[in-house]
Amino acid sequence: MTTALEIKNLHASVGEQPILKGINLLVKQGEVHALMGPNGSGKSTLAYTLAGHPAYEATAGQVIFGGEDLFEMEADERSRAGLFLAFQYPASVPGVTLAKFLRQTINSRRQAENPDDKGISVPEFRRLLKEKMDMLGIDHKFAGRYLNEGFSGGEKKRVEILQMATVEPKIAIMDETDSGLDIDALRVVSEGANRLREQFNMGALVITHYQRILNYIQPDYVHIMMDGRIVESGGPDLALKLEEKGYDWLREKHGVLEEA
Repeated sequence: MTTALEIKNLHASVGEQPILKGINLLVKQGEVHALMGPNGSGKSTLAYTLAGHPAYEATAGQVIFGGEDLFEMEADERSRAGLFLAFQYPASVPGVTLAKFLRQTINSRRQAENPDDKGISVPEFRRLLKEKMDMLGIDHKFAGRYLNEGFSGGEKKRVEILQMATVEPKIAIMDETDSGLDIDALRVVSEGANRLREQFNMGALVITHYQRILNYIQPDYVHIMMDGRIVESGGPDLALKLEEKGYDWLREKHGVLEEA
């Protein structure tokens, strides 16, 4: 059965400030949707609201994920159900190695399903981790390093792709994954995401400012967000048009004031 993320008339606020003003979007497993828009349009607010960040409050509308009400799930339940958020700025965790973090992640998911589960054995985990790192072309030495401690921007994003490969989400929300990456790192990260789509039928909502990541992670659909709403949707050509013409034609077409 194909899992879908269905967003219906979603409104959300940060504190007293309304940010999302009626988002409608359907992302099916196996599909890639690009979400573009200027700064302040609400793209990252949508990502954090879906992930369950406590600072972001859904004030109206509904989100259905895998046939269930997403907002009835805690943040960790959303993750276990198959929703993954790749952060724009992944946090460092001093004192916790990447291998330990990933093993704990796997065990917490298994034990949530079955409290009697003893967790993945060390030999089994080592085989799994080696398989995933080899699939993504990640040096095995990363496993012993503290999570994101002293990592470059590209290394942090590659590690997030490794996390995705380990938990095998049904749908990933990639919030400005291309931010701060040079062209070589962008290609490596994009190839990893494409492999996950091919092997696990992963769907993705790729949030970005720029066309360049879409040269590597090719979208099925492109959506433009302005002033808390999706104002335009289309195919890959829409992103190329945006790259060429900017946002002014959309502001004029939809009567949207420029974000402060």
